Amino acid sequence: MPEVILNGPHGRIECRYHRGVSSDSPIALILHPEPNQGGSMNNKVSYGMYHEFRNRGFTVLRFNFRGVGRSEGIYEGGEGELADAAAVLDWVQSQNIHSRYTFIAGFSFGSWVGMQLMMRRPEISGFIAVSPPADKFDFAFLAPCPASGLIVHGENNKRVPIEAIHKIVDKISIQKGIKIDVEYVKEANHMFSNSDQELMEVIRKYLNSVLDSSEYLEI
Repeated sequence: MPEVILNGPHGRIECRYHRGVSSDSPIALILHPEPNQGGSMNNKVSYGMYHEFRNRGFTVLRFNFRGVGRSEGIYEGGEGELADAAAVLDWVQSQNIHSRYTFIAGFSFGSWVGMQLMMRRPEISGFIAVSPPADKFDFAFLAPCPASGLIVHGENNKRVPIEAIHKIVDKISIQKGIKIDVEYVKEANHMFSNSDQELMEVIRKYLNSVLDSSEYLEI
């Protein structure tokens, strides 16, 4: 997986990039959890999602937010990280101008940033949000949600109550034609510490379902 160093809005951004199997391969952008709590693009869930999309023939990219790894800058709590994500998406799209569509997949903090990016970028046609941190960040901007997607939450997530996920889903499910799938993984905590394989199976089944539907061209 080639390393790519991009010029971002606040300096260097460290990325890992895999080109898809064809010139029109869809794009997947992977966003990692909280930078101020040790999150990075090498987090096992972020890494697992990267490989799941790669194995499906996607053009896929994961990267470190500012201040993480070799990415320059300091953690900004959301605004700066959203600018990083937008710059990375600009780059990967410029390299894949014939791509059919774009997915975004974020874990915890990365899901919050990714869903904000989705609100600004109509070409994002699907999302995966793992452990959306509704305890700490406001998801009200998603009403209504512009694209269908999957939310995955751990039943043993003591940080974010299941009721908070229900509230998010109630808010973002009002748009006609938009379908939000919600899956709860038994015994999983917020970080899916010992449940990453169960999480990836949920994601795999979801992608099997939606990528075979009429909404997306078959990979």
